[in-house]
Amino acid sequence: MTSGVTPCTYRSIVREVYKASVHPRSTRSKVISSNFRAIFEQCRQGDEQAHLSHDLQNALTFMHSQRIHKELLERYNPLHDLTVEERIKATARRVGLDMPVKAPTDKE
Repeated sequence: MTSGVTPCTYRSIVREVYKASVHPRSTRSKVISSNFRAIFEQCRQGDEQAHLSHDLQNALTFMHSQRIHKELLERYNPLHDLTVEERIKATARRVGLDMPVKAPTDKE
């Protein structure tokens, strides 16, 4: 295994950045990818390739783990994105109860 920064590492990071994006492909900013490319080009000329390669692998692992964590959270915690009131209603429904209807208040 080489200790330098490889094009495979670069492609993997760009792939993870695109997968983590919430915007459609046509509206994504190319700035992040171009910044990663500039960092990779700068590293090829530097002396600390092994250290940078390790840091980039750590960044890649972090981005991948963060994406997987988000997917698992959405899958196994369906109340994750709800407001407090919606979460209370959903929890009550889960145990077989309905939230009482609030009486309308008359302002006079």
